[in-house]
Amino acid sequence: MRTSVADRRRPSLHLLDAPSDADFWTGLDGKLIGQVNLVRRALTRVRDGGSVTLTSGRFPEPVPGASLGFLVNVGLEAFVRAAAIEMPRGVRLNAVSPGWVRETLLDLAMDPAACTPAADVARVYADAVEGTAHGRTLMVPTHL
Repeated sequence: MRTSVADRRRPSLHLLDAPSDADFWTGLDGKLIGQVNLVRRALTRVRDGGSVTLTSGRFPEPVPGASLGFLVNVGLEAFVRAAAIEMPRGVRLNAVSPGWVRETLLDLAMDPAACTPAADVARVYADAVEGTAHGRTLMVPTHL
């Protein structure tokens, strides 16, 4: 599991006045609208009673340079909550917010001390797919 980053060495964070309008639209189109479209396409392809699980990425508190990321991820979480009641044939819709994954930060040569191992993140995804949650964002607990 890897987080999306523009530069594989460092996560892409920009203060509110730094990205261009095109950068904002790229972020909205790629992560937010891309996952919304995935759900729309899945409606006719997922079996009755199946599950669609998206990936959010909101952190407990805002950090400088993360306003676009917060906009995208909170928007995605709101979509999951609202769209869940529109899902046909008992198909469930959830999101997982993994936070920082330990192995990703190791790949980026960053301190992984307060991160969650990928195996723990995978268990939360499995719970989202195989469990009964519907219209929820499952937060992965961090190891501090």
